Amino acid sequence: MKSILFVCLGNICRSPMAEGILRHKAEMQGLKLKIDSVGTESFHVGENPDKRATATAKEYGIDISKLVARQINRDDFDTFDLILVADAQVYNEVIHLARNETDKKKVNFIMNLVHSDFNTAVPDPYYGGMDGFEKVFQMLDKACDALIEKLEKK
Repeated sequence: MKSILFVCLGNICRSPMAEGILRHKAEMQGLKLKIDSVGTESFHVGENPDKRATATAKEYGIDISKLVARQINRDDFDTFDLILVADAQVYNEVIHLARNETDKKKVNFIMNLVHSDFNTAVPDPYYGGMDGFEKVFQMLDKACDALIEKLEKK
């Protein structure tokens, strides 16, 4: 089974939306994946996703309301095959946690699934309005489509 971890700053907006989208798409395709999400910071540990993220996902038939934020730890490098980060700040924090080159090779930008090696950031919608959450959802949806396509070829 392939295992994928999504990482953003607080684990209440971008990464839980990505987790929900990929879980939904994997179920629809009958793919068995281990999927989780985390944050690099501890600000929201134990909290459910932002209500705006939950509402946006719900519009597409995806329920992320029961997900609970947690902070990344070094054990995640042992548990997950692929660690997908939202932006450069998150990437740098995750790479800093890596114990060796094997850990570092597991880390990539989420949007590199769509545009290889551009390291495009998924903007943090937290301080904006609902339109920002919609934009982020659409970006993550495209990335998850690309990931599903890649996994189906294996």
